Amino acid sequence: MSKPELRITYCTQCNWLLRSAWMAAEVLTTFGLEIGAVILVPGTGDIFEISLDGELTWERRRDGGFPDVKALKQLVRDRIDPGRDLGHIDSHGKAG
Repeated sequence: MSKPELRITYCTQCNWLLRSAWMAAEVLTTFGLEIGAVILVPGTGDIFEISLDGELTWERRRDGGFPDVKALKQLVRDRIDPGRDLGHIDSHGKAG
């Protein structure tokens, strides 16, 4: 079974490369063994999209800005390893 691929498409005109690279590094740090690839795709026209295995999971205009690291890691986790505990990221606001 192949590992999932995360694709971040970012606007070069808006200088969102560093934000995208930082998000990619965070995903790879947390899911280094579970994810097959993180791909940065340069674009234009105010675009910022994150897709996982071809399914759009975050779109800046649709979802109201950029995801914070917590939201991004939870989106990835919920798709590739739903039972996984993300430690301190999951501890805030958890009923229990």
